[in-house]
Amino acid sequence: MIRRATSDDIAAIARLAGQLGGATELAGLPARLGRILDLASHAVFVAEGEAGPCGFAAAEHRLLLPFGEWVELTSLVVDEALRRQGFGTRLVAAVEAWAARRGVERVLVRSSVTRDAAHAFYPGLGYALLKTQHVYARTLR
Repeated sequence: MIRRATSDDIAAIARLAGQLGGATELAGLPARLGRILDLASHAVFVAEGEAGPCGFAAAEHRLLLPFGEWVELTSLVVDEALRRQGFGTRLVAAVEAWAARRGVERVLVRSSVTRDAAHAFYPGLGYALLKTQHVYARTLR
């Protein structure tokens, strides 16, 4: 079953987010989830397995002046022990349905060049590779 996330899902989402690896900032995740759940431009979906939450997807409705409008799938993770059982596909479908309800026709997802499994997963769902890019950041204090 796929459902919208609630604040009760914070512990499960934090556990799952830890499996994303990389620069995931788990310390602030509960506060961020609380804020995101209050934003109409964001959605978080949870996949329920037999033992409880086993995956989540987060999405943002974006509108940029030069590029137009889309929904961006910003996070997708399924518990390592339960991958390749259809949870990820159903989570992506939930994001796509949310986009369609909002009248948005395009869904975009970014995937690190190190995520080989994702590079097979998304094209299998009909997503086409658009570009590769560098990402730069600067911390302002």
